[in-house]
Amino acid sequence: MEEALIKKAIARDISAIEALYDQYAPTLLSVCFRYCGNRDDAEDILHDGFIKIIQNIHTFRIRSGATLEAWMRRIMVNTALNFLRTRSKEKNFVDINPILDTIDIHDEEVSDPEEIYLQVDREKILELICDLPAGYRTVFNLYVFEQYGHKEIAELLGCSENTSKSQLSKARGLLRKKINKLVNIKTTPAYEKV
Repeated sequence: MEEALIKKAIARDISAIEALYDQYAPTLLSVCFRYCGNRDDAEDILHDGFIKIIQNIHTFRIRSGATLEAWMRRIMVNTALNFLRTRSKEKNFVDINPILDTIDIHDEEVSDPEEIYLQVDREKILELICDLPAGYRTVFNLYVFEQYGHKEIAELLGCSENTSKSQLSKARGLLRKKINKLVNIKTTPAYEKV
């Protein structure tokens, strides 16, 4: 069925394009949201990325192990990265920069991560990821969700592998700290919060 839909989309069949959008937009929007951290920008990225998908769908080849969703995700990730690059030039957003390594993430004791994650819902974790500084968030997303290696991340972002590793480490530590703080607030009885 997907193959027939792809062929129709290549032929610019509007109903096929709408069906692809309806099927994949929610997943792709969440990818965009993880990179930019707000819904308005995520929707802009989704729009731009989906235009690229339709313009290039004729290049997608069905082969063993390759899925349309993975191909589309890659386009969305690249569109999101381009958006962040443009934004960082326009508005001085936080860029991938070793200077960020000065943030101290070790000032509180952090509980066992697996135990913590079970206490926090997925939406809240996504919100915390989106609250990370842009450089941390970008490397974290590329490494954890897109499963890129540090060499690939360094090439994509124009930084060193060590900077990528450092940004990931700091992102994980800061995220762990935020989740730990959230769990401690949730589990502390009301009379102790005063």
